[in-house]
Amino acid sequence: MDAPDSHALPGQLVVDAGAASPRRSSPALWSEPIVPDPLVVPQAAARIARHAHRTPILTSRGLDEIAGARLVFKCENFQRVGAFKFRGAINALLQLDEPTRRRGVITHSSGNHAQALALAGKLTGTRVVVVMPHTAPQVKRTATLAQGAEVVDCEPTQQSREQTVAALIERYGYELIHPYDDWRVVAGQGTAAWELFEQAGPEPLDVVVAPVGGGGLLAGTALAALAYTSTTSQSQPIRIFGAEPACADDAKRSLELGQIQPSLNPKTLADGLRTALGVRPFAVLRRHVTSIGLVSEHEMIDAMRLVWERLKIVIEPSCAVPLAAILNGALPIQGQRVGIILSGGNVDLGPFFQALASKIDSV
Repeated sequence: MDAPDSHALPGQLVVDAGAASPRRSSPALWSEPIVPDPLVVPQAAARIARHAHRTPILTSRGLDEIAGARLVFKCENFQRVGAFKFRGAINALLQLDEPTRRRGVITHSSGNHAQALALAGKLTGTRVVVVMPHTAPQVKRTATLAQGAEVVDCEPTQQSREQTVAALIERYGYELIHPYDDWRVVAGQGTAAWELFEQAGPEPLDVVVAPVGGGGLLAGTALAALAYTSTTSQSQPIRIFGAEPACADDAKRSLELGQIQPSLNPKTLADGLRTALGVRPFAVLRRHVTSIGLVSEHEMIDAMRLVWERLKIVIEPSCAVPLAAILNGALPIQGQRVGIILSGGNVDLGPFFQALASKIDSV
């Protein structure tokens, strides 16, 4: 049955948020999910090829000298909606049957995943509902609505997001497309690394570094590396490293302790990395990620500025964390050929242009 336009929730509805969200309720209750065959990544690459951009790679001799390594940047800031998130969203929706698409899918996000799923829904004829905190920036709400998605408000807490999603699933039968804790999404995110391996040329990459928030991109990157080494002549394993802000270090703590640790008040400019680590991504990370490097806020901004200056491209703070972890010595990559996933370029340039405009009268 088609859902009505109204999404008003019934009073005093008791919701098991864990039923709708694949995230764990506590480390003690965590049980490891079955990790899919790494070949889901090249399969996803073939599936989404008509829809996703094959983003370029860039190199810089200047940055190589600064880093003491040969860096190859995969520019997902040129992806549709300006971030890698479109890959996972479109891969998930392309695997749905027609009745599910008509009934609709739902997610909770106030960032790139919301816009990515909205666009993927528009391209595949899928109804998309996005649960978004009422405090989300209007520009993000407007961008999501512009792609044809429906936006439902919730309180700005993780519990409210999950309970609102769970209640709407119970009422209308929507399919949950989690921002990162969904194997279809993880496989889609991994296609960025798969393309990077193909584009890197005859000399193989020794290492790939990706930022980690919820873990979908890093887990997908690890699966892509496993798939690539198992299906090509490259015999040397590709080491996978993650990077995250020091004040949002739950992924590093989780790897070190062997179980998911909570995200403790992550106050970082890298808003895309404030998310708690997902159960499914962690099952991949704990086996196939070598280590995770931490960076300070100043190191992150310095790396962001370097990319803007040397590569002449716009990236967001979250995107700069891998390079920052290389430059501060947190990751042992000296002298190696290193792939870096530049995850996105959605940054508010308003203050920058306002600063320029303020100088007009002084010219």
